[in-house]
Amino acid sequence: MRRLPLMAAVLLFAACASLESRIKKNQAAFDSWPPEVQASVKAGKADVGFTAEQVKVALGKADRIFTRKSAEAVQEVWAYGRGGARTGVGLGFGMGGGTSSYGLGVGVGGPEYRDDDRTRVVFEKGKVVAVETREK
Repeated sequence: MRRLPLMAAVLLFAACASLESRIKKNQAAFDSWPPEVQASVKAGKADVGFTAEQVKVALGKADRIFTRKSAEAVQEVWAYGRGGARTGVGLGFGMGGGTSSYGLGVGVGGPEYRDDDRTRVVFEKGKVVAVETREK
């Protein structure tokens, strides 16, 4: 049980270090942003009106990027969550009548809209128009 707080502290530090390293890597751009944008980025949050660069510094690389289209607009959605494509493997074996058979299947999920995304950042024409967050 004593390891749990230590592990949490290490993870928190790693997340902060990652954010700090992204800010440092983009220091000139960060310094040119308005104070309210800088404050949101330092808090690890994206906001309406942000550019793609500001979102990348604040949240890092998206786990998935996909496009959704409607009659009104084409939107690019950056999804942050568990990350990566979903994969699954199934194996089956059967016997009967003196014969046997087996099968193997592999499935890979694509960039569909998922319910387990933690945050979705929606862009139109290069600017954030919505930030959808979900607490778990």
